[in-house]
Amino acid sequence: MKVLVIGGGGREHAIAKKLNDSPLVTHVFAIPGHDAMAHVAEVHHEIAESDHDGILHFVQEYEIAWVVIGPEQPLTEGLADQLREAGVKVFGPNKAAAQIEGSKSFAKRLMAKYDIPTADYREIDNKDEALSYVESCELPVVLKKDGLAAGKGVIIAETRESAKEAVETLYPEQQSKVVFEQFLQGEEFSVMTFVNGDYAVPFDTIAQDHKRAFDNDEGPNTGGMGAYCPVPHIGQDVLEATNTQIAQPIAQAMKKEGYDFFGLLYIGAILTDEGPKVIEFNARFGDPEAQVLLTRMESDLMAHILQLEACEPINMVWKEEAVVGVMLASKGYPNSYEKGYKVTGFEEDIDHYFISGLKREGTDYVNAGGRVILAIGEGQDIKNAQQKAYERVAKIKSDHLFYRQDIANKALK
Repeated sequence: MKVLVIGGGGREHAIAKKLNDSPLVTHVFAIPGHDAMAHVAEVHHEIAESDHDGILHFVQEYEIAWVVIGPEQPLTEGLADQLREAGVKVFGPNKAAAQIEGSKSFAKRLMAKYDIPTADYREIDNKDEALSYVESCELPVVLKKDGLAAGKGVIIAETRESAKEAVETLYPEQQSKVVFEQFLQGEEFSVMTFVNGDYAVPFDTIAQDHKRAFDNDEGPNTGGMGAYCPVPHIGQDVLEATNTQIAQPIAQAMKKEGYDFFGLLYIGAILTDEGPKVIEFNARFGDPEAQVLLTRMESDLMAHILQLEACEPINMVWKEEAVVGVMLASKGYPNSYEKGYKVTGFEEDIDHYFISGLKREGTDYVNAGGRVILAIGEGQDIKNAQQKAYERVAKIKSDHLFYRQDIANKALK
């Protein structure tokens, strides 16, 4: 069958690569993709991921059997709805169901109604009220922009002054919606979950992302500076509790409320003294978690999508090896950064890199985004995989990239 992947980042690079490995898939296309994906997909830059009519026309012209939507924006804008209305099979939720990611307040209200464990919260849609609230609220406090923010709409304020600055940042207008959350202590982890209505199958291995920009979890939140799997110090009992208390209840809640979710639900969780709690939901694969999880997945992703469609048992198989991914980002990210700097060193070993923000100019690749390239290491354990990942980081030559040097260290303590 022919499969189309929507998106042009590292997550979509990993999805296209994994689908290209499937004996069920005869051809993989990518819209808009990027040049470094050309070895695993036929790339069509000429169509934007926001051009829903153009995508539908392409799907019909090339007789695409399945469309896999990678990023959140096309999901929350209703691309899956338009394709399904035309009879196209889509791995990704419709616009209504994608609210689980597109609106923090929607997700929090749903969790509150169905007693799904998460942080206590308050919605404030007025800047003056928000400034008043942070004068007396418990600290630290977590502020979350209600809509999509590419992983950068979350600010953890530890002082009154930083809380006020966060309000100024997240309220560009007097009337904006921000969710204020209780700060939860614990270790974060990511659970990807196949969902078809109230049929939910969490991955039976978890990953751990590194959200802060700098070593020791310092600096501003980013879209993710690296990830690894498995997470040996978070046991199977925690995964089972996450399934029982979060994955199954949220799937059932959405079904009961009339939201038809078909695709991949990301559970961003934290292990507190009271057990696992939800930090956030995403309506698609995490990035960079997808890159490490799909690298470690031995079984066939396309087969699992078909099993999910039929609500059949999904038995994932994983390699014995651990996988560590280290993100190289443009200096200045997640704030302003400059583009157009040459990046080399990955071309001869492209299977061990996933490209997020590079574009080709002539014969060179230059940085074209905040997060630029993820170096992958595989090894018999986390330490060995980490070593190989950083060896591949060292091969990247650029004057304008930075990276964290402690990815996966939490698993080595």
